[in-house]
Amino acid sequence: MHAERKPAYGSDLMADAIAELGVEYISLNPGATFRGLHDSLVNYLDQGVQLIECPHEKIAVGLAHGYAKASGKPMAVLLHDLVGLLHGAMGVYYAFSDRAPVFVFGGSGPAAHERRRAYIDWVHSANTQGGAVRGYTKWDYEPTSLASVPGVIARAARIALTEPQGPVYVALDAALQEDPVPDASLRPVPHQLPTRIAPDPAALADAADRLVAAQRPMIVVGFAGRDPAAFGQLTELAELLGAGVVDTFARLNFPSAHPLAAHGTDCLDEADCVLLVDLKDSEKALSTVEPTTRETRSRLAGDCTVIDLGFGDLEISAWSDDRGAPRQADVLLTADTVLALPQLVAACRRRLGESGPDAHNAAWREQVSTARAAVRRRWAAKADELRDAVPISPARLAADVWSVIREHDWVLTANTAEEWALRLWDFDRPYCYPGRQLGTATQIGMSLGVALAHKGTGRLVVDLQPDGDLMFDAGALWVASYYELPLLVVMVNNRAYYNDWHHQELIARDRGTDVEKAYLGMEIDNPAPDFAALAASFSWYAEGPIIDPDAIEPAVRRAAQHVLSTGGPALVDVVTARR
Repeated sequence: MHAERKPAYGSDLMADAIAELGVEYISLNPGATFRGLHDSLVNYLDQGVQLIECPHEKIAVGLAHGYAKASGKPMAVLLHDLVGLLHGAMGVYYAFSDRAPVFVFGGSGPAAHERRRAYIDWVHSANTQGGAVRGYTKWDYEPTSLASVPGVIARAARIALTEPQGPVYVALDAALQEDPVPDASLRPVPHQLPTRIAPDPAALADAADRLVAAQRPMIVVGFAGRDPAAFGQLTELAELLGAGVVDTFARLNFPSAHPLAAHGTDCLDEADCVLLVDLKDSEKALSTVEPTTRETRSRLAGDCTVIDLGFGDLEISAWSDDRGAPRQADVLLTADTVLALPQLVAACRRRLGESGPDAHNAAWREQVSTARAAVRRRWAAKADELRDAVPISPARLAADVWSVIREHDWVLTANTAEEWALRLWDFDRPYCYPGRQLGTATQIGMSLGVALAHKGTGRLVVDLQPDGDLMFDAGALWVASYYELPLLVVMVNNRAYYNDWHHQELIARDRGTDVEKAYLGMEIDNPAPDFAALAASFSWYAEGPIIDPDAIEPAVRRAAQHVLSTGGPALVDVVTARR
């Protein structure tokens, strides 16, 4: 709390408690149940915390989610009463699933019935408001007195930021916000964080022994890249062991062009030892699935040793199945990889002694490198084959965007144009990719948050934006324009919800029904949205729709120059093939 500030109202005390957390931004869609807190944030704090106005609560939460991933720092969100919380609930769920520390605050009540306005305060209130998101937050609370507010807010922040991180929800009673502070001694509780979870020494030694003894080691990585240092540590570990690395891109964990980057290869099938590093759900990475029958088959050999390093069941939810199928391991090493990875690297180095970086498992490292080179050649050849295709292929779009952005310091927000960015671009810095896209109706909000995190850095923030996702939240474009976010949006516009269209085609072929009807309930066409005109209406620089493949690169270059020279957003609408 600033020495000269003295809280007069409950909302002043709440604002001080939020400011104590070091929060720089609070996203919100306006709501009357936090009118007291809103006034305190603007006037009492004198805008010491900047408000980011959003057209929908889901966008507000998504923006905070993207900001946390990209910056490593939490944001706060204000959600109006029960209805705002329900609007933002999907964003809260995805933040939980993606381990994003978001401080969600909501106006509530008033809890005291005699202080409620007729109808409106009743229909918008719940007996236990946090129950709406309890299954997918780390903690929720509804303080009932002003004296309890500072401690509750401090505890909520500590829980959100304790690994594995995630969102928390605190409901702040509307009447308490507007009550006078009864005790002049009430102050914010100092913000503290606990120490990290260290690895058990015996289990760490066991893991190092197994990894060094392995002849065909592989590493599969999930969230370790939340710490930028992991990028270098995983590179060092892989080079020591001659291990291939499969990055699942929950966060960016490993240089994509490294010879041991095994994404897209079959090397995992031959592994005799697999190290899982902070991997929340391993089944997708370690299995193959037949799409029609849903039959799952493990890719690992029966005698393959599995070492599971991460938070284990510490992050499991009693409500959500987002943790994936139960898995077994030969070594279950519960620890925060921020501490465990450097210790594991050092332990393996001690066991290898004087071996040079290319001496251990030379044949295997050559096999992984050869497989990596072969898959990259196949990807390049396929992209070249599709280069002049009309409608435009996602491969051509990704290649032409790369031709432009590789000249700059760039960041990709989430979507990868059907994986073509992961195949063709060089992800060589920890910050250039905060992690994979999530479900539809999440990407534009997260992309705004990533752009906010990089505002003022001179970096070019790129969003390969699906059309279906933007159709959910077209009003989000206003946010980028109003707050002058350095965001280059290139539409991957197949004029369809094609992921689901593809599923309907699979089912129709399997059942022998009419595949030609798969478009029903799936197309975004007739009329086709004009995304360039939509963006221009929000004062964006915009071009498109582009249907000529040769027009992509010049248009993207003009748009990128606009973003870099003005700091404001630009959109290029590219109409792409439906696979």
